[in-house]
Amino acid sequence: MQPFRFGVNVWQAASRAAWVDKARKLEALGYAVLSVPDHLADFLAPLPALVSAAAATTHLRVGTYVLNNDFRHPVLVAREAATVDLLTEGRFQLGLGAGFMHAEYDQLGVRFDPGGRRVERLAEAVRLLKGLFTGQPITFIGQHYHVTQHQLQPLPVQRPHPPLLIGGNGPRLLTMAAQEADIVGLTGISFRPGDQGPELSGWTVTGVEERLQRIRATAGARYERLELSALVQRVEVTDHRDSAAEDLAGRWPQLRAADILESPYVLLGTVDQIVEDLQRRRERWGLSYYVIFERDMDTFAPVVARLAGT
Repeated sequence: MQPFRFGVNVWQAASRAAWVDKARKLEALGYAVLSVPDHLADFLAPLPALVSAAAATTHLRVGTYVLNNDFRHPVLVAREAATVDLLTEGRFQLGLGAGFMHAEYDQLGVRFDPGGRRVERLAEAVRLLKGLFTGQPITFIGQHYHVTQHQLQPLPVQRPHPPLLIGGNGPRLLTMAAQEADIVGLTGISFRPGDQGPELSGWTVTGVEERLQRIRATAGARYERLELSALVQRVEVTDHRDSAAEDLAGRWPQLRAADILESPYVLLGTVDQIVEDLQRRRERWGLSYYVIFERDMDTFAPVVARLAGT
């Protein structure tokens, strides 16, 4: 089994000093990774923010969770990723996703293609990125990207490339992640068209196991080398986990309280109960890398102190 490690998705800071304080606090609490999402909102731009966080810390890893593939050409992603890895002395992990927020595409004037086509484009980008990271001159002619005799410079410190996380929930994306990623980032959420809200069937035991079976079958021999991650939507340390689950079920009518208590995307209970849940889920599903949101960083810290690196 992979050892436990824990990351925090951090979005904002009003100043460099505030950002540095967050990064140092996160490292001091025992978190392994500071990650930044990629949205056109009141968020820091991920790549410069990650370089700043790494400069302020000593061993904290930094990563994107996740870059929207459709917002940048893979050649530019490769150049920026290699530079960030160099400037962070090999502490960078590259997280990629296929994009899901239609409104952001509208803001940029970029066509929001069906999910299958976005995943197809991401798969092609990943193949191109891996070719560029070799340092050899690359000519690539695909359906979505054409590159002629481009050689990446500088190269990343980590070889053959920074760890690659591919995050999402849909079957096509997870199939591709099982083939190409070092870290498979399970989110459990799909977003339905027309502002119909999130679809949460992936949060149930059945939904989790269907996805993991797909990943295992697709990955084949490389499955044992994969790190499996869950993006946790809520952490609540409480002596009353059953009533907390009932309250959440009232907000998420697609789920029963029993579904919420078993889901890797919601962590409820005492510190002891959450520790036991995480250990049990690692044995059952292989999940060892959990990413939480900044609002839950202090609440979750006692669990990190118990499990990080074990």
